[in-house]
Amino acid sequence: MILYPAIDLKDGQAVRLVHGDMDQTTVFNDDPAAQARAFVDAGCTWLHLVDLNGAFAGTPVNAAPVEAILKACKVPAQLGGGIRDMATIEAWLDKGLARVILGTVAVENPDLVRDAARAFPGQVAVGLDARNGRVATRGWAEETDVMVTGLARSFEDAGIAAIIYTDIMRDGAMKGPNIDATADLARAVSIPVIASGGVSSLADLTALRDTGVIAGAISGRALYDGALDLAAALRVLAEPAPQA
Repeated sequence: MILYPAIDLKDGQAVRLVHGDMDQTTVFNDDPAAQARAFVDAGCTWLHLVDLNGAFAGTPVNAAPVEAILKACKVPAQLGGGIRDMATIEAWLDKGLARVILGTVAVENPDLVRDAARAFPGQVAVGLDARNGRVATRGWAEETDVMVTGLARSFEDAGIAAIIYTDIMRDGAMKGPNIDATADLARAVSIPVIASGGVSSLADLTALRDTGVIAGAISGRALYDGALDLAAALRVLAEPAPQA
């Protein structure tokens, strides 16, 4: 199971929000590239980047810090936030991103997701962000009637690389991930599922790993606060899940 340290970008800084609320922001580093290097130096093999301003604007806003991270770090990185057309997808991949994450368009324009996955095999992920099992879009500001599992299943044949599942009410709240919902989603589809939202302790990571069906976990605030020791987390996730 892969640990993806999260670098959420707002106004050029590395921040964390609570429940996706842009008014509940904590700045953790005003040099996101330095933060990324610190994660890589500690042994992380992937980076998870989010353009928070872009998620609300519908177009990339924090391009400069993302490019600085890509230049500073040689591990693969995935990015979500404001990526809503093929030109933007292609531009980001050309800049060296390993994977783009499509969230809002997965609901509003699923054909774009399919076209992108065909055009860029292995480089397109879908971000499903949910409240009470229903997908939220546009920086989590709009709640839909679309159910997470149904939408995920609709992409089974699309060739997407991964699903990043976020329980919005757990995100940034340090209350633990929604393990049952994440595992249920992972069992419902053949697409690799990455857990996001509330991952804040070694116990959380161990529980996710021990489901045996979750491909990765994203953690942000807990790594910045020191509640989750990065070296210990990487050791735990390198261990196989126990056999049922």
